[in-house]
Amino acid sequence: MLKNTAPQPGEGRFAPVDEICRLGVADLVAKIRGRSVSVAEVAAAYLDRIETVNGHVNALVSLRPAADVLREADRADARLAAGESVGALFGVPVAVKDLAQTKGLRTTFGSPLFSAHVPDVDDYFVERLRAAGAILIGKTNVPEFGLGSNTYNPVFGATANAYDPALTAGGSSGGAAVALALHMLPVADGSDMGGSLRNPAAYNNVYGLRPSQGRVPGGPAPDAFVAQMGVDGPMGRSVRDMALLLSVQAGHDPRAPLSLGGDSDFAAGLAPRVEGARIAWLGDLGGHLALEPGIAELCTAALRLLQNEGAQIDDFTPKFDFEALWQAFVTLRHFTSGSALKIHYDDPEKRALMKPEAIFEVEGGLDLRAERIFAASQRRTEWYRHVVGLFERFDFLAAPTAQVFPFALERHWPDAIAGRAMDSYHRWMEVCALATMAGCPAVNVPVGFDARGRPMGMQLIGRPRGDQAVLDLAAGYERLTPWGVR
Repeated sequence: MLKNTAPQPGEGRFAPVDEICRLGVADLVAKIRGRSVSVAEVAAAYLDRIETVNGHVNALVSLRPAADVLREADRADARLAAGESVGALFGVPVAVKDLAQTKGLRTTFGSPLFSAHVPDVDDYFVERLRAAGAILIGKTNVPEFGLGSNTYNPVFGATANAYDPALTAGGSSGGAAVALALHMLPVADGSDMGGSLRNPAAYNNVYGLRPSQGRVPGGPAPDAFVAQMGVDGPMGRSVRDMALLLSVQAGHDPRAPLSLGGDSDFAAGLAPRVEGARIAWLGDLGGHLALEPGIAELCTAALRLLQNEGAQIDDFTPKFDFEALWQAFVTLRHFTSGSALKIHYDDPEKRALMKPEAIFEVEGGLDLRAERIFAASQRRTEWYRHVVGLFERFDFLAAPTAQVFPFALERHWPDAIAGRAMDSYHRWMEVCALATMAGCPAVNVPVGFDARGRPMGMQLIGRPRGDQAVLDLAAGYERLTPWGVR
């Protein structure tokens, strides 16, 4: 089932990638600062790549006019020539996920209710991208309101998988993952509540980190205290690139009261490590999870690479009520996501424009009582404490990133896996709720392709706030494997 060669995305469909677009973001920044390549040349190369590729996959949306981007690039080159100090992402083209607000640039959330929405503020991490010198060129496509792991919406349409356009890109960071894999972006942001960053990374053979809860300040949003399951994080073709982007995104913001402080230069601290790592392979949680055949085999083959380099791998099933944990996740998602969408649901005309998954979340929250919400939060706390206990025995937990391989693009979500029915639009992503409910950092690492050439990934989950250690292990893994976009 494990393929011996790593196919490249878009192989045989597109022109060769310009050398500028092949560079990792760290190398790209170094060349810009050293003035061996100009910001204008970088912008032109990426604009050409986008023009060549994007029409085939629909990963990037709300693109700025090329002339405006090139004028901004020229101004950046003038600043560099004048000897001004520049930020960590100076001159790097970025496209922000269309769930994040971008001042002056259309932000639709994939919904017809916001098809003409142009925010007058940036999300906090977008402010940081701009301050670091990045050049915003557009947005990355998402499912409506980020609901579901298949990137399609009535505003822009569907995003196709980087390896097979007949298959889904995953979601909700599907546009970001595809744009990365096809070299239309050097690095990308994603967001993740129930796998929305990790799943598309797995489906497009790139890396994606869901950081610890609070690592990247979230906002602005009406609620700064309760809605803490969703986080923003980095995606990249390499672990080093992810670490650099996280260094820009992370750090305390006084407007986000639960955001973390402390050292946030994850790129400078990156030290690939494998030897001695104690890793628990969770697999299908003792049969609780349905897995499509072939996924576990790819993951365990990847774990053997780590074992051969001195990691200790143990098959392990935590003693916990995973069904109760999942129901707590569903309740808290109704409480946060459903409540946030209720303002649109209450207007019959707007409700008619909402996808069924959005209706499901709102209606799931309509009859929630305080004691049920509190009980779900208690269950989450129990799981957190259980996971903290596991980290006394293990350094990392490992699990599949997805329970099915990329599926047909026109299929909204898998209603069954290996003969087992899925009872909601997100039940098939249950494996990703483990890290979410514990607030742990979890990185998707590529593990290869099945016999049909469909990519898959594996989660490496670390201690709460152990983002650096997770990045270090992922970087050690990266050195051992042919997988990932080169």
